[in-house]
Amino acid sequence: MKMPDLKNLPDQIKALDYKNIGSWPLAARVAALILAYVVVLGAGFYFLIQDQRAQLSKLGDAEVTLKSTFETKAAEAANLSTYQKQLDDMNKSFGTMLRQLPGQTEIPSVLQDVSQTAQVDGLKQDLFRPNSEITKDFYAEKPIDLILEGTYHSFGKFVSDVGGLPRIVTLHNIDIRPASDNSGNLTMTLTAKTYRYLEDTQTVAAPKPAKKGAGT
Repeated sequence: MKMPDLKNLPDQIKALDYKNIGSWPLAARVAALILAYVVVLGAGFYFLIQDQRAQLSKLGDAEVTLKSTFETKAAEAANLSTYQKQLDDMNKSFGTMLRQLPGQTEIPSVLQDVSQTAQVDGLKQDLFRPNSEITKDFYAEKPIDLILEGTYHSFGKFVSDVGGLPRIVTLHNIDIRPASDNSGNLTMTLTAKTYRYLEDTQTVAAPKPAKKGAGT
């Protein structure tokens, strides 16, 4: 078989009639077919690979997300006993605080404790006025308006002693001024609040709409 003259190959390519491929020599036609096949195969391979690379990238991102979620869930599962203990401790703490709230029948004794604390601390009670209860979610608030007269030291002791009562009593809106009788004492106006838990059987009845008259 006669090998093509490689030195004259450029001239031979220029001499080819691109409008009439059928007139080309056999070797040129075979080379053109091979070249076309390679181009088509390369283009298909390129676009196929690009699509697969995009899918691979998405799968990689999904893998990272799933791995992060798995690690989070695994950490939560590993710490489940710790969380359970914390919840138990919170429930015990809440129960302890709840037991510090007086029941309905204990409110009068709490009011008496506040009044006696003022007397023991040497304070004169110019006003001791319990107000109506204010109902909250699971407890009721009982405010007491107080006007006490005494020394600054006695006021400090009263505040400290009230904080040490077995039932929760908080002090609000404290205002201290010189007594009006020019005795050298001070007058303290404040609101003390005690709280009671609502019994399980207690419910706050919602107001019912007024019935319309027969003629309306």
